[in-house]
Amino acid sequence: MTGKTGKLINFVLTPGQRGDAPLGEHLLEAFQRGQIGAVIADAAYDSNAIRDRAKRLKAKVCIKPNPTRKRKKRYNRETYKHRNQIERFFGRIKRCRRVATRYEKKPANFAGFIWLAALITDLI
Repeated sequence: MTGKTGKLINFVLTPGQRGDAPLGEHLLEAFQRGQIGAVIADAAYDSNAIRDRAKRLKAKVCIKPNPTRKRKKRYNRETYKHRNQIERFFGRIKRCRRVATRYEKKPANFAGFIWLAALITDLI
């Protein structure tokens, strides 16, 4: 999860075979009502639970509807264009070889290197 400027706020490590949506709601639990202005996410995070949680936080919801959804939800295409902030963040931290190739075996060590890569790329 990144902020408006593309800086890392929070993340959760998951196994590679695990889906994104179940942890999306968990990431939002760290925030209080009114702390975030908008939740912008791709179709992998399109679930009613995440949408409801974001609405309870008084945040605008801009999640592209999953193609398998029977009733498509509307989303603002102009706001959705700002989702590239997270994609650019991943591109920046993957310049750090240790993060891109995941040399670390232990999750705690890998998480530490993600935070370090985020800090370094924010300073450069």
